[in-house]
Amino acid sequence: MAYKREDLNVEALERLMKGAGKKYVSLEEGAALMSLGRNNFREIAKDAKAIYKIKRRVLINMDKIYEFMEAFVEED
Repeated sequence: MAYKREDLNVEALERLMKGAGKKYVSLEEGAALMSLGRNNFREIAKDAKAIYKIKRRVLINMDKIYEFMEAFVEED
């Protein structure tokens, strides 16, 4: 039987990202951080070329996601 992860705590993830500088997150963690659905977050990560596959594990480089998102900032 598969291991069940604990519920994601967004505040704890944000503290971890700011403190130690967690650069890579899973799809579930990234979607929770960005307040997006898993599929939408995966598509953004794919467009940003931020997906890393290591064996069966998929990691997302959040630095690349943030850089990609900055390209869509609307200036008044």
